[in-house]
Amino acid sequence: MPKKKKNVHQQLSKVRKQLLKDIRFVFEENPTLALNHKQVAARLGIDPADQFSRLGVQECLDALLLKADLEEVERGKYRWTAPQGYVEGQLALVSSGNGFVIVEGQADDVYIPARKLSSAMHGDKVRVFLSVRRKGNRMEGEIVEVLERAQNQFVGTLQVSENYAFLVPNSDKVQQDFFVPGKWLADAKNGQKVVVEIVDWPSEGKNATAKVIRVLGNPGENETEMHAILAEFGFTVEFPPAVEHEAEAIDAEISAQEIARRRDMREVLTFTIDPEDAKDFDDALSIKPLSEGLWEVGVHIADVSHYVRPGSALEEEALKRATSVYLVDRTIPMLPEKLSNGLCSLRPHEDKLTFSVVFTINAEGSISNTWIGRTLIHSDQRFAYEQAQEIIETGKTEGQKIPSEPVLVLHQMALALRKRRFEHGALRIESTEIKFKLDEKGKPLGVFVKQSKEANHLIEEFMLLANKAVAEYSGKKDKPNKQVKTFVYRVHDLPDQEKLKEFKRFIALFGYSLDLTHPKNITKGLNALFDEIKGKPEQQTIESLAVRSMAKAIYTTENIGHYGLGFDYYSHFTSPIRRYPDVLAHRLIADYLNGMPSANVGPLEIACKHSSAMEKKAAEAERASKRYKQVEFMSERRGEVFDGMISGLTEWGMYVEIIENKCEGMVRLRDIESDYYFFDEKNFCVRGQKKGQIFRLGDRLSVSVKRSDLQRRQLDFNLEDF
Repeated sequence: MPKKKKNVHQQLSKVRKQLLKDIRFVFEENPTLALNHKQVAARLGIDPADQFSRLGVQECLDALLLKADLEEVERGKYRWTAPQGYVEGQLALVSSGNGFVIVEGQADDVYIPARKLSSAMHGDKVRVFLSVRRKGNRMEGEIVEVLERAQNQFVGTLQVSENYAFLVPNSDKVQQDFFVPGKWLADAKNGQKVVVEIVDWPSEGKNATAKVIRVLGNPGENETEMHAILAEFGFTVEFPPAVEHEAEAIDAEISAQEIARRRDMREVLTFTIDPEDAKDFDDALSIKPLSEGLWEVGVHIADVSHYVRPGSALEEEALKRATSVYLVDRTIPMLPEKLSNGLCSLRPHEDKLTFSVVFTINAEGSISNTWIGRTLIHSDQRFAYEQAQEIIETGKTEGQKIPSEPVLVLHQMALALRKRRFEHGALRIESTEIKFKLDEKGKPLGVFVKQSKEANHLIEEFMLLANKAVAEYSGKKDKPNKQVKTFVYRVHDLPDQEKLKEFKRFIALFGYSLDLTHPKNITKGLNALFDEIKGKPEQQTIESLAVRSMAKAIYTTENIGHYGLGFDYYSHFTSPIRRYPDVLAHRLIADYLNGMPSANVGPLEIACKHSSAMEKKAAEAERASKRYKQVEFMSERRGEVFDGMISGLTEWGMYVEIIENKCEGMVRLRDIESDYYFFDEKNFCVRGQKKGQIFRLGDRLSVSVKRSDLQRRQLDFNLEDF
């Protein structure tokens, strides 16, 4: 071979080796991502127009595929099969003691066995060394470093010895006890519930050292337990003195200058519809007849942003809390009482400052005009949902100050809006709410399920309409010269395909199917499925699993639409007393109405992420309080037999939900003495080894309380009549 030609081949060989090395590095740094040749080329900075280099990338991918360093997870998309490398993410622990690290931007979580957790705890941001790919293609790793602690304070029960104590945490997501030296007990007694702060984080194999910072009280007492739940999830009850002082200093009088700046709608018929026990009224509706079958309908929202100004102590605290928290027996508000229950609450027979969306609309829900701006209203009537429902059902307003027609017209509009929303792709998932009847000490006397009715739907549809309108105002380019401006959206992504495939396999066990070929087909198929299972034993289980297969709704400045509602533009605007993102939405809309330029994305996106995280914590705290009260209620009903339905299956037991009150407990397989039962994962059932008895999701059976653990908020059931 001529020397020159040999040198060219050597150079090409070097280029190819370097390209192989670079491609390996791309996949090692992103071991859970599936990438195609264009995505790899982009990460290497290769010009899309450089066809020769792009062909070289594909050749290298083929070579790595042959060596089994890559796998083709779908046509033209490759993933690293030897996943040695590092990723960072958030640790989520489960009750078994194992964990999963959620890596942002990657679909697959990384499984962490309990023995490889090191000192990491639930919620920590961690660095993980990826070690193997397990059965089912799941990544497994080992935590090598805790980058950021999720929390520094923990709640639990003290076990006191002579010179020291141990805190046994409440949460089953905290897998270790904390050592408390005697000098840091703060007069706490053995068996009391306390809050501790970590003084020294543990090295591997050792307990963390902590000090008591707050004594909550004795276990089992309602105040102790509710405050323990709040502390467990990081919520505080009291407002800082500076915040309370600032709230108290606000002048309640509405000046003539402020009235002049607003659209005065005090003469328009206005009312609120809220739960019977509500104290803060975020929203009101007004209605006025126009000509030719048209109506003016106003959705009026408390103008919190008028009182909570940027840079104030109130603003700082509202951002920190981000949401109100609703436990079974109390509300922990985002704003001090003077604002939440006073100045901002749209109470009847009081002039109130509001931010409004006013629609010109006909009885069939067709909108011909929308106006957005600051207003002044005067509510004529406060309805509870039950009162509004009675008007809808009977057409009468006995004992009420306003006629029935406005409520009935709004109801007709809401029906049309709701029907149109489902026709345009909204998911039809009905929610139920568990409510408790409590005595004066917080003891549960009864548990019941509250269903949404037409009055709830009436309010829901007009709130959705207003939220959609403000999002479109800022984000929709509906005119050639319109500038799209930064806004805070409430978004809901498309469902994860892998989760939907698992869901499809699951419902096939019941004889149902689902078309996954296109997002619109998925929505249509899910709604058809929900209609088909309505009233059947498996309804709740299938609906619950469908929700779990969906993405979670979050706040962000990047609009991707709201899949569940079928909206291209959606925000949260209608509850600023209890949600901080709604305050931001009000503030942004006000600025844009006044001709201000588009807001800076950075600070808004930080606030969105924080608000999403706090919303999740608040929901967990609410569920924990309900779970505690359910266990408390059932713990005093030993010996009673209840009709239940199998709501979940695991390798260690069957979850059973009592039909009349939705209290859930577990029948442990080891406690069933008639046979040896095991979980048949392939057919998703529990099967008896000798007699062949099968238990499936949705099966009805009778249970009684075997064990109750208030501290862990857990119930175990006996299987009766079997």
